[in-house]
Amino acid sequence: MSSDLVIVYHRQPYEEVEVDGKIELKENSSPNGIVPTLKSFFGRVEKGSWVAWKYADDPSNPDFERVVEIDDSYGKYSVSRLPLTEEQVQSFYHVSSKEAFWPILHGFKERYNYDPVDWPTFRQVNWAFAEAAAAEVSDDGVVWIHDYNLWLVPGYLRQLKPSVKIAFFHHTPFPNPDIFNVLPWREEIVKSLLQADAVGFHIPRYSNNFKAVARSITSARSTDETPTPEAMSPRGMALSERHTVRAMRHHDHDILIDTSPVGVDTDYIASVVADPEVQAKVADIRSEIGEDMQLIVSVARTDYTKGNVEQLEAYERLLVSRPDLIGKVRLMHVSVGANRNMTAYEEVQQRIEELSGRINGTFGSFEWQPVSLISTAIPFRDLIAYYRAADVAWITPLADGLNLVANEFCMARDDLGGALVLSEFAGTAVLLKGAIPVNPFSFASMDRGIQQALDMDDEEKRSRMKGLRESVQKFDINAWVTSQTELFDRLRKLPSKEAKS
Repeated sequence: MSSDLVIVYHRQPYEEVEVDGKIELKENSSPNGIVPTLKSFFGRVEKGSWVAWKYADDPSNPDFERVVEIDDSYGKYSVSRLPLTEEQVQSFYHVSSKEAFWPILHGFKERYNYDPVDWPTFRQVNWAFAEAAAAEVSDDGVVWIHDYNLWLVPGYLRQLKPSVKIAFFHHTPFPNPDIFNVLPWREEIVKSLLQADAVGFHIPRYSNNFKAVARSITSARSTDETPTPEAMSPRGMALSERHTVRAMRHHDHDILIDTSPVGVDTDYIASVVADPEVQAKVADIRSEIGEDMQLIVSVARTDYTKGNVEQLEAYERLLVSRPDLIGKVRLMHVSVGANRNMTAYEEVQQRIEELSGRINGTFGSFEWQPVSLISTAIPFRDLIAYYRAADVAWITPLADGLNLVANEFCMARDDLGGALVLSEFAGTAVLLKGAIPVNPFSFASMDRGIQQALDMDDEEKRSRMKGLRESVQKFDINAWVTSQTELFDRLRKLPSKEAKS
């Protein structure tokens, strides 16, 4: 039976667990995160499918199970698994996507590495995703493709199945033409995206940048622009936009440009906060810290885009300029490595460890260590406890598509305590009203922001946190699910389009 909705994403929608020497497919242990959110859409259609890749020593092995049927709390759906070798994954994902695309998407031209990219392999893998989606989707169904490592899938899918509705959602920033057009494959990428019926982004800046890139490369033009909603257009912010593109036209093909930020599961976080075990964990953390100690929490992946190093340098300056804080403040810096085999991330991790060691060696004592560096993932429930116990959340990426750590922190604070220091270059900064905005490229801004948070009185914290929580709830995961469901309904009503060159 063909599917009404096919989700195309590189990750499989379950966890593979070894039980008694055999691999079993287990439902995700936590309902929080993008994978469970995407799976929730299957409950809205009669039949759904998911396309992902899976490691295979021999992709031609006839025993490889290409399609598996899943029946879990989200319903019954098929998973079409593409067998990729380690070499294909290394080329398509770790090299092309992470070494070439990732730095450009985040504005780091100097880290862009063109030489090792194997573009034929990237095309080959994207074609395989498109073929799998075409085999699963009904003639009038919707294929929903996610993120930049699948940029070529819309164009290939339009060739294979011209009548289907194609939606693409971009989870990272999208840069302006001066940055994006560094990519030598820019025209092929953009023309593929323009074969979609809808292209989605988190915030207006990314939507408008896509419009500018498309206009710089093709004859595409915007056909609908509107004043940006007030909730997404704070004045004076680095990522603010006064107007937002809503539709474009390329040849005779219309493309909806959807601006809709992914949010957090506010109900789930509220249930975690209310759990007696989590509340006991909060009490233990505060008891260990002591009444006179302020706890700063920072959580990010180890990545040059996340500003880990710049934040630690700012913390060192803080302790130099404010000796009254010696022994009175502690930074819990969580920096979890996601790509340990890549030199760029190893260098960042090494620098983080050097700075943390220097700060602790210079300012610490037997009784007090100013930095607690954690390089392994912390269970989500424990993170919520630390958010609830913290005095300050310090989130300062140099560039970030959204950054939901800030949203999680706010939703953990139903006591209206705590202060949020947030980089202007995190996409969520244009959505959260009440954060202390900082420019992570400015020493003065970083220094001023963290000191303001540490010196903030309780009344101001309550006022700011009230506004922050209202913003998070307005743009929670339910709002995103509703907006995407409405988008699919619009797409299904559109007339079919044939592929155009």
